[in-house]
Amino acid sequence: MAEGKLSRWEKEEEEKEEEEAKVDIWKYIFGFVEMAVIKCAIELGIAEAIEKHGSPMTVWELSSSLGCDPSLLNRIMRFLVNRKIFKALRDGNGEGCTVYCQSPLSRRLIRNGPDSMASLLLLESSPVMLAPWHKLSAHVLANDNPSFEKAHGEELWRYAASNLAHNNLINEAMACDTRLFMPILIQSCNEAFDGLNSIVDVGGGNGTAMRILAKAFPSIRVINFDLPHVIDEASPCDLVQHVPGDMFLSVPKADAVFLKWVLHDWSDEKCIQILKNCREAISKENGRVIIVEAVIEEEDGNHNRLKDIGLMLDMVMMAHTNLGKERTLKEWECVIKMAGFTTFTVKPIHAVQSVIMAFY
Repeated sequence: MAEGKLSRWEKEEEEKEEEEAKVDIWKYIFGFVEMAVIKCAIELGIAEAIEKHGSPMTVWELSSSLGCDPSLLNRIMRFLVNRKIFKALRDGNGEGCTVYCQSPLSRRLIRNGPDSMASLLLLESSPVMLAPWHKLSAHVLANDNPSFEKAHGEELWRYAASNLAHNNLINEAMACDTRLFMPILIQSCNEAFDGLNSIVDVGGGNGTAMRILAKAFPSIRVINFDLPHVIDEASPCDLVQHVPGDMFLSVPKADAVFLKWVLHDWSDEKCIQILKNCREAISKENGRVIIVEAVIEEEDGNHNRLKDIGLMLDMVMMAHTNLGKERTLKEWECVIKMAGFTTFTVKPIHAVQSVIMAFY
C-alpha cells in the first residue's frame, strides 16, 4: 500500500468516527444540562416524594405532591427517565397511564437517604464551585493564581472559613460520600484496623468517618481532627473525640492516622509536610497512615469507568485547589517515601478510591 493512502478498513473507521463526532459534540455543548436537571430534581424532592408514596406515581400525583406545574414536570421526568435516573412504567390498572418509580440512581438523590449523594452534587453545582471553571483557561495560560482564587479573591479553605453556609455544604458533601465509602472499607480492608488502640482522622470534617468506625470497632479510640471552624460545627458524639488544630503544624498522637480525600487537595510539597506530621504522630511499632485516594492508572487501554472518574476528579482539583491533583502510583510512591515512610501497600476496593497504607 502506498504511503499516505488509507486502507478500506481505516477509511470505514474514519467515516464512523466522523459520524459519531456529529452527535457527540452536542453532548459536550450541553454537558451542563444533566447536572442542572438533576440538581432541579433534588431541590424539588422528586425522589423523596416517590419514596414517601411507597409506590409508582403519575406525573399528576407527583406534581400535586410537589406543588409544581405538571406539564413542566412531565418534561423533566421524560429527560430523567431517558438518562435512567428514574424508571417509567405503564400503570397496570387498565388506564394505561405512565407511572414513575425509583432506580438505584434516583435513590442516591434522596437528601437523607442511606445511599444519598445529593449533598455532593449540590456542592459541585453551587454557584461558588461553578465559578472557578470559567477561570480555568486563564489559570492554565498564566499558571499563577488558582481558578478558585481568581473567581472569589481567596483560596477555597479561607473562603470556607469565612462563609459558614459554604463550609457546611462542603462538610456535608464529604460526609455523604463517607457514609457510602466507610462500610466498603471496613468490609473489604478491615486489616487496616488490626491491632489498633487509637486512630485520628486528619481533615475529618464533621466526624462521620470516625462515628462509623467507632461502631464497627468499639475497642478503638477515635479522634476527629480538623480546623477550628470545622470542629465548631461538628455535632457532639460520645464515641468520637473532636480536636481542633492545623495538620500543617502537628497531628494528635495515635496508633494510626486516617486521611480520606485530603492529600489530593494539596501540592506534593504540602502532601509531604502533612505526611511527615502524620508519621511523627503514629507509633513506631504498629503505626500506619491509612490514605484513601484515587490512584490514576498510567496504562492506556479499554475505557475504565473508575479511571474516567479519577481523571474528572483531577480536573476538579485543578479548578478548585492550589496545585492539588489526583496521583498515579509512581507519584504516590514519591510523596510517601519523601515523607520518610519505609514501605507502603495499595489495595483497590470497589470504589473510586483505593486504600494506601504507609508504614513507619
